[in-house]
Amino acid sequence: MGPENGEEPAGRRVPSPESCTDPYLRCAFNGAAQTALGVLGCALLAHSPQGCEYLVNNAFASQECDYMETVTLCTKLCVDEIVHGGEDILARTIREAKDLPISALFVISACGPEIVGDDIVAVCETLQPEVKFRLIPIPSPGFRGSQYDGIDIALDTILKRLAKKRGEKIPGSVCLIAPHANANPTWPADLTWVKQTLSRMGIPVIATLTHKTPLSEIENIASAETSLLLSHDAGQKAADYLFAAYGIEQICKGIPLPIGMTNTQRWLAALGERFGAQKTAEGMVAEGEKMVMATCRRKMPMARFLYRTPAAIVADATVGIPLVRFVTEEMEMTPELVALYTSQRTVRELLDKELKDLGLNPKVVYGTDVYKTRAGLREVRPKVIFGSTIERHASEGLPVAYVVEVVRIMRQFRMINREYFGYTGILNLFECVQNEWTMAWRSKEKRYEAKW
Repeated sequence: MGPENGEEPAGRRVPSPESCTDPYLRCAFNGAAQTALGVLGCALLAHSPQGCEYLVNNAFASQECDYMETVTLCTKLCVDEIVHGGEDILARTIREAKDLPISALFVISACGPEIVGDDIVAVCETLQPEVKFRLIPIPSPGFRGSQYDGIDIALDTILKRLAKKRGEKIPGSVCLIAPHANANPTWPADLTWVKQTLSRMGIPVIATLTHKTPLSEIENIASAETSLLLSHDAGQKAADYLFAAYGIEQICKGIPLPIGMTNTQRWLAALGERFGAQKTAEGMVAEGEKMVMATCRRKMPMARFLYRTPAAIVADATVGIPLVRFVTEEMEMTPELVALYTSQRTVRELLDKELKDLGLNPKVVYGTDVYKTRAGLREVRPKVIFGSTIERHASEGLPVAYVVEVVRIMRQFRMINREYFGYTGILNLFECVQNEWTMAWRSKEKRYEAKW
């Protein structure tokens, strides 16, 4: 025990609480792996210690890869290779994989080999004549940033190394960017909803960067007329590059993703206006709103009990920014804290615009970590939190009534993909809140004995 006055003994240094941060995001190595694993018919080689391979396994699960169809390799560097360099073991591993039936091998490097100067680009260039598949080196050590930085690094490398320089434009076509940069635990359902929406409007999709994407789609990406970014956290650099290199126009820019009534309506309207499908878009809006209203009349969600309840939103920008309007308009709560994992200029501008439009003035934290979130919750003291398992623990000891888990950080809590985008997505979010509200009333102890 320390002294009664709370001071630490002389000579003992205790870190300041402000310096003790637990990040929500994994490193750039994880983001690069997640992006590369979204390409079909390819394999991934992690030039890293075995411990870093766990990040590849996490990315493998996030992309919902089939372990029977996807190959991941690792050089499993030990102390000698980390200290003296591991280019020889990298070359040996590539040669051992030369008979794999794949179209490309993505080689990603972790912190250790990058620090000691391993040149994975030179190794791949030297060995390219010896193998029948493409070698795509992606230097993406964890110290280069968060997983979102790794996604941008990987997308940049993939586009510059694989996309053909020219392609005949397909009128009214689109390529989708960074759907995997999304904390929705079932983001592939959001991607499916987007593709179904585009199909209904008669808009062909040239490529998806990246999720179950054939190499041929990436090679022909120059034929796309427009791009559609499906994340507020990563992928903007890829969209900018596609415009600069191939004249591919980015659409729905500066609009929150389609979560909630208003966001979905204006997102569909923007698509309809750009592609001359206004009537189709209007029909989808009318049909979707009717379905939501009819379902709510029948199911009677408990939103009425949470009117003007102070709420907090802790999530990535992709989910968090559109949730602000959903929580305000659909749930009729009052957001008092908005804590986002990222802090890019585009994120700040979009959130500022939404808050001004809604007339809200919550506490805003960009680039939050667990300490900042805990401090924000302590200051604001909300009754409802939209976040993850982490906030359920971080809110202990605070008067938080409900923690609605809508984003995945620590655990996978869904087996079946259920979208947040669109009108069915509104009902899925309602159900998340409904279930949390119901479970909060469950008995904490056994109050009676059965008679039998």
